[in-house]
Amino acid sequence: MKISDLHPAEGSRKRKRRVGRGPAAGQGKTAGRGTKGQKARKGGAKAPYFEGGQLPLVRRLPFKRGFTNVFRVLHQEVNLDRLQERFPEGGAITPVEMAEKGLIRDANEPVVILGRGDVSAKFDLQAHRFTKSAQEKIEKAGGSISKMDYLLTGAQATVKRPRKEVIEALRAQASKK
Repeated sequence: MKISDLHPAEGSRKRKRRVGRGPAAGQGKTAGRGTKGQKARKGGAKAPYFEGGQLPLVRRLPFKRGFTNVFRVLHQEVNLDRLQERFPEGGAITPVEMAEKGLIRDANEPVVILGRGDVSAKFDLQAHRFTKSAQEKIEKAGGSISKMDYLLTGAQATVKRPRKEVIEALRAQASKK
């Protein structure tokens, strides 16, 4: 085998298309650019985002960042040190009592108990969510926790769960009221 015998693989090299070389070439006269107009002229194609003078999408985007997650669950946060401060004697505490003492704004919205601070009183807490550290501290002090079901509203009520489950949960909520 000699260097002169080497050649590229079949189909790996494609000949350059020579446009504007007469009708016989298949790409003659207008050279595949159509007739007239901005894109038919030399240097006529604008930047890839040009939208005919309208403010291009890529320039509008900085004002439209991100999206709204319709499934987001906003929890009202309550730390253990604040619970200890407002309920020094301990006892059974529900979101209703927390709202009365000013720890949360709305007793119907989800509540999460966070683990900041120490607990000396025995709490029997009801909330929608507990962090691991909060759960450990409450149980170490001799208290107990019970997780509440979320009130289903908006997109969560219609999309997140199967239809049968949604209907059962809504009936359960209606019977509680």
